[in-house]
Amino acid sequence: MAFEDALATWLVEQRWFAGKGHGLRDLAIVSDTTVVTGDPELRHQIIAVSQGTTVDYYQVLVGFRSQLPSRLDHALIGPAGDNRVAYDALHDSDLTKPLLSGFAQEVSVNGVQLHKMPGAHFSTGLDSLVLTAEQTNTSLVYGEESILKVFRRLAPGPNPDLEVTAALAKAGSSHIAEPFGWAEARLEGVSTILAILSKYLRLATDGWTLAATSVRDLYALATGTGPNGIVRASDAGGDFAGESHRLGVATAQVHSDLAEAFGTDELPTEAVGDLTEQMYRKLDLTVSAVPELAKYAEMISQTYSELSKLKGPFPVQRVHGDYHLGQVLRTETGWVVLDFEGEPATPLAQRRARSSPLRDVAGMLRSFDYAARHQLIGSPNSEALSGKARDWAKRNATAFCAGYAEAGGLDPEANEVLLRALTLDKAVYEVLYEARHRPSWLTIPLESLADF
Repeated sequence: MAFEDALATWLVEQRWFAGKGHGLRDLAIVSDTTVVTGDPELRHQIIAVSQGTTVDYYQVLVGFRSQLPSRLDHALIGPAGDNRVAYDALHDSDLTKPLLSGFAQEVSVNGVQLHKMPGAHFSTGLDSLVLTAEQTNTSLVYGEESILKVFRRLAPGPNPDLEVTAALAKAGSSHIAEPFGWAEARLEGVSTILAILSKYLRLATDGWTLAATSVRDLYALATGTGPNGIVRASDAGGDFAGESHRLGVATAQVHSDLAEAFGTDELPTEAVGDLTEQMYRKLDLTVSAVPELAKYAEMISQTYSELSKLKGPFPVQRVHGDYHLGQVLRTETGWVVLDFEGEPATPLAQRRARSSPLRDVAGMLRSFDYAARHQLIGSPNSEALSGKARDWAKRNATAFCAGYAEAGGLDPEANEVLLRALTLDKAVYEVLYEARHRPSWLTIPLESLADF
């Protein structure tokens, strides 16, 4: 088997591969750069994958060894065709240590350039460990000091995550992880970001984990009180509302910094019509694909109609674009926001475009709903606890919006129709996503739509 054949077989099995379910028509290695020579050898490859009429680019750091140690069996790609085996080198500290040194020394090898942020300080010579939680990217933690996010699917052009975090760091924001450096190469004739090195927040916990613990505490308390017990979200020892309020404050401060760094604009009245038209099209597409949504289509359309009748202008600015509890970390000093690249499947120009800051608010409100409901999937107590789920989600959404407004964010209460439309639009997106990728979770957005 040729190396390209092994690579194609391995690639389609990776969880970050975006073309699952579509036939792989062709694969070509369009860039192949030797970074480390010897045994093991490290090569940086950019792979063009053709599926139907589309071409996607993927980044793979390939290790080559004459004999693969057992600790790397899980990273095997296949035979390299020269009495060596190929494997995913991001799992091999022997080959990732030179990358860290490369950032410090700002190494450039045949078009692959490693850069250090001015004034950045970080240690080299550290072993790395691949985090298991990533899906669309792969992240390596070096010691307990820095983290390297490697973009697997490459989009030619500027990277919003680097663009935003660099600007916010320059503005002195306390709500981001300090960027240390980045790697880039040219793709389709334009500079393309390959990876970002940032400060690792070792004592931080992500918002989803904290919220899930709060929900679990509430459900345990509720099921332990018997059928006549009255338990509210505020009664649980792990009440999350205080953190939700602080997260709302942090979100407003990040939005303020984004507005200062990238400027603001106003969405004129005629553009609101274009926005609602996009929402209608998404709704029609999703109803066709997921018939269970049809019973809520009239209610959703009514909200879109109300939005289209509002007179602008509406403020727009750079936003996060994919905001949820999994994108925020609670540190010892406060909340930190991660991953400003936006939804990976969204075109780059759209991810960099200005939008209503309430789009991020809507994303977080949907995330509260997910945090409350996902533990009820398959639970024998799901019907009895559904009211507790609604109570928890509403309590935390209210606290988040209050903190957001108090810190100077666009007041959710004063913009109720816009926020409701954006939240419903996000729920419609979730219906289609869950139907295609995670059918057992489809009940979450559908049941939340029943509560609107």
